[in-house]
Amino acid sequence: MRVEANLSQVRVRSRWLAVLLLAVTGVLLLLGASVGSTGWESVLRMHSDPVAQQIVWDIRLPRTLGAWLAGALLGLAGAVAQGLFRNPLADPYLLGSASGAALGGAAAMVFSGTAAMGMEWLQRLGMTGMAFAGAAAAVLLTLMLAQGVQNSLRLLLAGVVVGVVLGAVRDMLELRYPDILQPMKAFGLGSTAFIGWASCALMLGAWALCALCAWGLSRVLDGLTLGESTAASLGLPLAPMRAGLIAVMALATGTAVAQTGLIAFVGLAAPHLVRSMVSVGHARSTLLSSLMGGVVLLAADILARWVMAPEELPVGVLTALLGGSYLLWLMHRGHAARQIRG
Repeated sequence: MRVEANLSQVRVRSRWLAVLLLAVTGVLLLLGASVGSTGWESVLRMHSDPVAQQIVWDIRLPRTLGAWLAGALLGLAGAVAQGLFRNPLADPYLLGSASGAALGGAAAMVFSGTAAMGMEWLQRLGMTGMAFAGAAAAVLLTLMLAQGVQNSLRLLLAGVVVGVVLGAVRDMLELRYPDILQPMKAFGLGSTAFIGWASCALMLGAWALCALCAWGLSRVLDGLTLGESTAASLGLPLAPMRAGLIAVMALATGTAVAQTGLIAFVGLAAPHLVRSMVSVGHARSTLLSSLMGGVVLLAADILARWVMAPEELPVGVLTALLGGSYLLWLMHRGHAARQIRG
């Protein structure tokens, strides 16, 4: 009876956390629509002023919603990565997707600036399409080097190797074509400034698909917390379910990175924040981490637009500062707790 009561209490707490995160999201969406060089004035005049309406509807709202969706994708991918590799320090970029996306973006810039190579299909893909293709190719290369999904350690090592090699290739491109250095620097720092309604629709579709798949595959994450042999003894088809989770992680990460560039610590910190508030199974924690990631990135984006207005801080710099500080605090707290117990 006590166990059932505890489980019921945990479910109630998880529901209240979800409601709280959704309420905070609503407040931040309204706040994001008002942050800019003209502030609330554009929001108040948007019904009578076409310019104000364009500022709010075509610039601020898609950027604000896009920041939440990108954060939600990274938070979901981070929760899947930490559950799949059974490592609280795992993040969505582990399988080389970040380096692949950066290389794809650099290649798109090089090709678009070279008349002989400016092919029609490359122009249609654009930088975001090439970044997504690069992220997907990096994950596939990691899987080939790891010879499948059976060995988690081999996957991690292959991801590190692929990330280093693709990063070196990108550096060579930047040295060969110095004109792309500045835009690649902006891509590496992360930005939500160029998100439009089409990007929001793309991320929303990817988020819905990834969230549904992660919910359906959450059993294998719960099983892996007990160890691989225990999970296998439960009758779970580990290989295909692992492959599905890696596909979820790759799709969520690649979609977010292609639209916003490389934004650090959101996928790493969001699951930690959820675990510090409620302890639930992976079916719920994955979705809660997604909501938390959206709140974290949207709050950071609003702060990045406001703190140096009318200038903007790159949102990736702000998430790295805040996320790194939070994780350092967690490490210090854990060390202090061990000293007290010792």
